[in-house]
Amino acid sequence: MYCLQWLLPLLLIPRPMNPFLLNNHSMFMTLYLASFFLERRPCTICTVVFVAAVFLICYSGLGNCIFNSECST
Repeated sequence: MYCLQWLLPLLLIPRPMNPFLLNNHSMFMTLYLASFFLERRPCTICTVVFVAAVFLICYSGLGNCIFNSECST
């Protein structure tokens, strides 16, 4: 579970308050995750834990999804 130390901090990065930066934030998160999975190839357990955490955050109804680039206000 060594690879989770590189994935879990992504869930703690706050979304920017400025609506113009939301697109940059979601693009950064997507590109970071794609390059991480291509370069490091994390184990299956770490991948399942991270995907479950992202799923729970994105679909909890709080609007904190790291891939959502639309402004809620």
